[in-house]
Amino acid sequence: MPTLSNRVLNRTYLRRQLLDARSGRAALDVVTHLVALQGQENDAPYLGLWTRLEGFRHEELTGLLESRQVVRGPLLRGTQHLCSGADYPWLRPTVQPVLEKFAKRLTAGPDRTALLTSVGRILVAEPLQRSELGRRLAADFPGHTPSDLALAAHLTTPLLHPPPSGFWGHRGRIRCVAAEAWLGRPMAAAELTTLVLRYLAAYGPASVKDVQVWSGLTRMGSVLQDLRGQLRIFRDDNGIELYDLPDAALADPDEPARVVFLPEFDNAMLGHADRARIIHPGDRALVTPGWSIVRPTVLVDGFVAATWERAGGEMRINPFRAWSSRVRDEVAEEGDRLLRFASPGCESRLIFTDQQALH
Repeated sequence: MPTLSNRVLNRTYLRRQLLDARSGRAALDVVTHLVALQGQENDAPYLGLWTRLEGFRHEELTGLLESRQVVRGPLLRGTQHLCSGADYPWLRPTVQPVLEKFAKRLTAGPDRTALLTSVGRILVAEPLQRSELGRRLAADFPGHTPSDLALAAHLTTPLLHPPPSGFWGHRGRIRCVAAEAWLGRPMAAAELTTLVLRYLAAYGPASVKDVQVWSGLTRMGSVLQDLRGQLRIFRDDNGIELYDLPDAALADPDEPARVVFLPEFDNAMLGHADRARIIHPGDRALVTPGWSIVRPTVLVDGFVAATWERAGGEMRINPFRAWSSRVRDEVAEEGDRLLRFASPGCESRLIFTDQQALH
């Protein structure tokens, strides 16, 4: 059983995440490849695609949301994600157990079957804001608060948030729509095997725990054990078994790595239990200072080396340690490029927290 160094895992991960070089693939293809694109913040998916794709434009993702080829709703770990409309009917039922656990923990909602029936009837005519959905459900389930009912519906029923939710810069209220009505197709059966194989294509090689942390699902060891004969098995430097697709290439550890700006909650930061392949262990608290915080990051030589924040045309970059002038120039160039995408027409202003502003 071959052992893979952390350097090999890092370079392989950059390649699988399309972070080794900007790709010429279509935006829909990339959303599909990543299985589900983290979308807690509306702007983050646009930045995540921009950093992975050559020439990406805002209207590409906006158009996919308008045409329903990409949809937005709670998926992995119960958080908001974007996925392809083709994947949603099997992906939502596959991760539904995770959402059910959240529902039981967070709210004492009514019987699930009765709730599904009511939500389907209420949403058949038009999308509703979440608060209005809760108020209408309260008429069917007296004794439950509208907010609890809206949350229970959100977690137990396949609901989507139609446009303008998910649009760049959108900060308005979120509407809900029944997924089956929006997509014009029924939900399918759960596909754990498909989930694992798709995960490995974009995040592998990976351990059982990695799959579980990324998806929020538990007891995935039996799924990987059933697939064991179809997969390659490696070990990492700590002796942990890693699974991978049989035809998936490993990267050369000496491959150069470009500077990459990633948005908050990016998939690359949340793909594994052990994030040492992209975050130096001593730096993890700087990236995720709390369980609900994952800061925007800058990759230098394949690993997180700084966090960043943006307000209009101004960006503050917070390096973890000193950089050479060459690295600083490369970071500044990519940061300026991001600002031109995010704030076209604004004068760019970069500020490194350890030196004066760069114009």
